[in-house]
Amino acid sequence: MTARGISHTRRLLRRGELSAVEHATAVLDAVRADTLDAYVAVAGEEALRAAARADARIRELGADAWRTLPLLGVTVSVKDLLQTRDLPTARGSLLPNDRSREDTPAVARLRAAGAVVVGKTATSEYGWSASTVSRAAPPTRNPYDPSLTAGGSSGGAAAAVATGLCDGALGTDGSGSIRIPAAFCGVVGYKPSLGRIPYVPNSADRLAHQGPLARTVADAALLGTVMAGPHPADPDSGLGSLDAPRTGRVLRIGWIEYEGTSDEVRSVTGQARLALRGQGHLVEDVEVRCSRLYPALVDLLAASEAAGARPEDDEWADPGRLEVIRHGRSLGGADVIRAEEVRQGLRATLRTVMDHYDVLAMATVPVEPFAADAIGPAWAADPRDLRWLAWAPASYPFNMTGQPALSLPAGLTRTGLPVGLQLVGPVGGDDLVLRLAGHLESDIGTPVPPAPRLLEPAAAR
Repeated sequence: MTARGISHTRRLLRRGELSAVEHATAVLDAVRADTLDAYVAVAGEEALRAAARADARIRELGADAWRTLPLLGVTVSVKDLLQTRDLPTARGSLLPNDRSREDTPAVARLRAAGAVVVGKTATSEYGWSASTVSRAAPPTRNPYDPSLTAGGSSGGAAAAVATGLCDGALGTDGSGSIRIPAAFCGVVGYKPSLGRIPYVPNSADRLAHQGPLARTVADAALLGTVMAGPHPADPDSGLGSLDAPRTGRVLRIGWIEYEGTSDEVRSVTGQARLALRGQGHLVEDVEVRCSRLYPALVDLLAASEAAGARPEDDEWADPGRLEVIRHGRSLGGADVIRAEEVRQGLRATLRTVMDHYDVLAMATVPVEPFAADAIGPAWAADPRDLRWLAWAPASYPFNMTGQPALSLPAGLTRTGLPVGLQLVGPVGGDDLVLRLAGHLESDIGTPVPPAPRLLEPAAAR
């Protein structure tokens, strides 16, 4: 079975082998039958009307229909953190959402490009953890082993893409929330440079990014292009193109091996390292040191959570998130400034590193997926310890710096679980990261076979 996704669906639509209504109907039916709990809300007539409009345009213009609407007839999902006009947004929480019911800019741009929004995907409450455990819905399960987590907090999005429950997905990434589930579910997850895709309403901690999850690098790049560009409601938007990356066929790649990387993960990513060298790139080991980085991240996230939390709502909050909120309430202004000083130090360190290397490469996550109902491996699963993200040291540093980072499927462990390779570029170096990822994808083929539950489009059955 070949991988499904945007390119595959567009090809079927262009050939007339599948209509947009048939495709949307098949996807919606599959979403309703899904047992992985990837979705928390499913679209209705609005999606079918959008698909019917796509069919009408295709009948009128043929192949020219995609010239100005590159996502025409393609199905996409939206993470439940992001507002949509036609679907409820619970944000993974029992707490009421008082934000206006309208499309966030990225969603509006997807629709304007012809995409059919088929539903909202699961997340942890407000995306606080790198899982989908919440009081609002069951946790999303891993398509390769339903007893394990899909990761998070864009876990529903990753599982949906992996199983063909949408052609592409919109997720968010505040400390790895796109890349971690992409690695666990065997799909591509792309966190753009800060500001490349507007985030509305944005967060004062300046850690969160919006970005796509897809079956292929080309699909992720297309989604990213459609959603990119400044927006007046996000003062950071448009900042993602400040640094001009180097160009050239031979790249200098700094390889980072994080402490605690499992033998299984190291074995899989080691093959990707050989592939990079086989393409002629210079790959060297590099170590990036920044003291007190994780405590600084905890303080920044906790202060942000506490700032938006009312004490009278505590009883409705996720118990794990409440521990983070309580820590945030214990912090003073000096604590937050010290955390910002650590962030600035990391930015300076990595800017120096990127003066020597075009791209950094590493395992996206150094550990394998853990239990579906946990927020982390056993040693980090108690939120009172405030170690809920300590097991993912390759993800959050690049939220703190705003650098583009992409997780590419690299292969399977001996037990059949996907492993991701992460590529990181300089701020503004998104095209370089996407280009390298595309070349590597072409070279290594499809090292992660489609998930067992992958949806077959009606015309391909």
